Amino acid sequence: MEKEQGNDHSHSTNKKTLTVSLVIITVYMAVEVIGGLVTNSLALLADAGHMLSDAVSLFIALMAFKFSSKVADYGKTYGYKRFEILAAVINGATLILISGYIIYEAIERFQNPPEIQSSGMLIVAFIGLLVNVLVAWIMMRGSDVKENLNMRGAYLHVLSDMLGSVGAIIAALLIMFFGWGWADPLASIIVSILVLRSGYLVTKSSVHVLMEGTPENVEVEKMTEKILKTEGVKGMHDLHIWTITSGLNALTCHLVVDEKMKIEESEKLLRNIEYTLEDLNIHHVTIQLETPAHMHDNSILCSVKADPSSHDNHNH
Repeated sequence: MEKEQGNDHSHSTNKKTLTVSLVIITVYMAVEVIGGLVTNSLALLADAGHMLSDAVSLFIALMAFKFSSKVADYGKTYGYKRFEILAAVINGATLILISGYIIYEAIERFQNPPEIQSSGMLIVAFIGLLVNVLVAWIMMRGSDVKENLNMRGAYLHVLSDMLGSVGAIIAALLIMFFGWGWADPLASIIVSILVLRSGYLVTKSSVHVLMEGTPENVEVEKMTEKILKTEGVKGMHDLHIWTITSGLNALTCHLVVDEKMKIEESEKLLRNIEYTLEDLNIHHVTIQLETPAHMHDNSILCSVKADPSSHDNHNH
């Protein structure tokens, strides 16, 4: 119950932070689009594109928190918690696509560099940097950007946009003092490569969750050792560990126990294991107890086959 209350409080805080950040980002995005068109700066338009992706990212993240809080039903027994991970995948993919488009446009500008109003570009880029610093500070102070994949994706969008503003400032100064028109598309490419990396990392982490990968904050060997050392446990098999959503890891397994174990003894055993696993970042536990006479594979990991025609796919 305390865990659920903590998650509810975290989600509420994250939603408030996202709402404030979304308003600030959207307002200045419009300013930067106008500034980019007036000054003819690709770096500013690239930064505005990042801000657009930020706004979309923050909006999707808000929707994710709204949907993920819906209660479970017969159609979705885990509820809608995975919506957060889907949002994180979209955020990461958006970063990758926008980066690719900006690099393409920058290459075109290297061949035909346009006239750029560097002073106006510098002013708009500097204000944009201040706006991004403010939003990043708000998100760091008021949300969980370390553990929550959805929030991390939104936060990385803002950080990448901050880099875009820095790149635009440097490009404007180079154009202003040295007349280097190529600095504008070069800044766009450099920033886009950094953004591309961020998008890749977010997408990779999110896909790992969707593929039911083992959580990065769970030490499998240490966890299995703890379980097998629990008094009354003779063996373990059919182990599964996965992430339902950020901050909520689940585990299922079969444990072999003495055939004479009483129900009250088995309940005590399960409580001890659940308490142990909670300290090892496992929050949702489902354990099936079996006697040595029950047929099972000797491997700790599950050996279920994908062939639906087989009747011995999984010995439960």
